[in-house]
Amino acid sequence: MPGKHVSRVRSLYRRILQLHRALPPDLKALGDQYVKDEFRRHKTVGPGEAQRFLKEWETYAAVLWEQAKDSRQSSTEKACFGTSLPEEKLNDFRDEQIGQLRELMQEATKLNRQFSITESTKPQL
Repeated sequence: MPGKHVSRVRSLYRRILQLHRALPPDLKALGDQYVKDEFRRHKTVGPGEAQRFLKEWETYAAVLWEQAKDSRQSSTEKACFGTSLPEEKLNDFRDEQIGQLRELMQEATKLNRQFSITESTKPQL
């Protein structure tokens, strides 16, 4: 990513890894590895893609912060992390991204875990 974004990227990266501490251990491990891979993969993208990348990860961090806060406040309910992916965003994905999303979903739902991942019936992958 271009030099002027370096401090913003590092700050966001650290914030996401800190937010992952609120996740159950196996989801934290999966999330940490995914974040590391994605940030590494996008190191050399152009300015337009860098802006989209940062915007999406900032949105993710904001959603995760809210979910972690809700999880801490509600000690009696099962923790629920994640959000539905709107169909219009899915339509913008490249085939490679769809494959990554499928792999991530399979990995995240592989075991019966202590948290809940909600799946939308649309769109089908």
